Amino acid sequence: MQRAVEHRTGVQAPAELIWEIISDFSTWGDWNPIHRQAEGRMKIGTPLTIEQALPDEPVRVIQPIVQDWVPYEQLHWRSGRLGGFVTAIRYIEIEKMGEASSTFSNGELFMGLLVRWISRAERRKLRAAYTQMGEALRDHAETLWSQRQANPISVS
Repeated sequence: MQRAVEHRTGVQAPAELIWEIISDFSTWGDWNPIHRQAEGRMKIGTPLTIEQALPDEPVRVIQPIVQDWVPYEQLHWRSGRLGGFVTAIRYIEIEKMGEASSTFSNGELFMGLLVRWISRAERRKLRAAYTQMGEALRDHAETLWSQRQANPISVS
């Protein structure tokens, strides 16, 4: 059995710019309301250290493992829950829709023997958090893109 939570949003900015934002962990605190700090390397099998601030919960530090990443497309990390009887795959994905438009998706997939214990209330809370993150990423990327369009860098 599996359970999933996801949020998708359109972004009026190139996929490359979204990847630039996602891949720079040092700036996550500037725009990301639920993952305020992130450290680590995008390398399969390596741990990340992420400060997570979900609504109505105390801030906590999680240490998931990079499951997969593809430049300009996706970052997935894995963690265990309920004593390892549930595996959670957190994903961040970018789909290029045009030269200056993209779709940003972020969510979590739960699998394992005790997946039924991931309650509907918890999934609602996560959906709200991932919606908040998606909208914050969209707003940040669109602002950066607008600024870059207004002030293009000239090459001499």
